[in-house]
Amino acid sequence: MSTLTVWKFRTADAAEDVEASLTSLQKEGLIRIIDAAVVSWPAGRAKPRTRQLRSLVGAGALGGTFWGMLFGLLFLMPLLGAAIGAAAGALGGKLADVGIDDDFIDEVKEQVTPGTSALFLLTVDEVTDRIGAELPGGGAELLHSNLDAASEERLRSVFAEGPGATDGDR
Repeated sequence: MSTLTVWKFRTADAAEDVEASLTSLQKEGLIRIIDAAVVSWPAGRAKPRTRQLRSLVGAGALGGTFWGMLFGLLFLMPLLGAAIGAAAGALGGKLADVGIDDDFIDEVKEQVTPGTSALFLLTVDEVTDRIGAELPGGGAELLHSNLDAASEERLRSVFAEGPGATDGDR
């Protein structure tokens, strides 16, 4: 079973420093990363910066389309018009079908705010307690939503994407 976890950090740049820790956790066999992305939201900015952690993921990665849609739903909805809102409603329904429900979305929206950052991980075989202890920046707070095998497969079919997605400000 895969797990989608969100680790919130108290500062806008703390999540940017996780790659070395995650690489170490993978080598120790405490986590197998399917996909990962970070959100950094400096105080005073209207929207966060997002970045997929491509150096940590393998061929099974969901890709930039998934992260872009999820982050758009989480962080950009108040900035978008009604027409895009209707499309996002349909997307929200698809995400709910794969275990990312309104409660999860509302919790992340409420907690990942300007001045904070977050690490989004899609993993298998994780040891959650050890991950939290190994993450840099201190004070990482865990939010999570579990995905069963069927939900993960639906997620992959909804967001199937080839190589070449771009990162950066979304």
